[in-house]
Amino acid sequence: MPQDLNIREARKDDLPALVAMFSADALGGHGDTTEPEAFSDYVRAFAVIEASPDQTLYVAERGGEVVGTFQTMVTTSLTGRGSSAMIIEAVQMRGQGVGGLMIEFAIAEAKGRGIGRVALTSNAVRKDAHRFYERLGFKPSHLGFKMALK
Repeated sequence: MPQDLNIREARKDDLPALVAMFSADALGGHGDTTEPEAFSDYVRAFAVIEASPDQTLYVAERGGEVVGTFQTMVTTSLTGRGSSAMIIEAVQMRGQGVGGLMIEFAIAEAKGRGIGRVALTSNAVRKDAHRFYERLGFKPSHLGFKMALK
């Protein structure tokens, strides 16, 4: 990894930078906001992620500034003879080369844990992101569905 980029587990004091990054994402449509009254929602979610042995939130920083983030979740299924998969979620980045290094980091973490498959989803409108993931070796293999419950 280049010396000027550090990928580490997120800390609670990273939340303002992460919230700003998510709220600046016009394509995501997640309703993220930097409004002060919403900050407690992010603090609550961070506590859940931090307490989970199967989830990790990461930041990529350059020069002390957060320039990227992603989250990993490990899930085990009866299919595939009880195999585990690492899901990469909530990928956001600012700057050239950051995204590729974050994904390489996540893949190395999965391999280090003996996990045989890495998966991610990407919003259907993010055509540039789809090309990016395909360049990294990901194959579009499934069609995803979601349902808002609120």
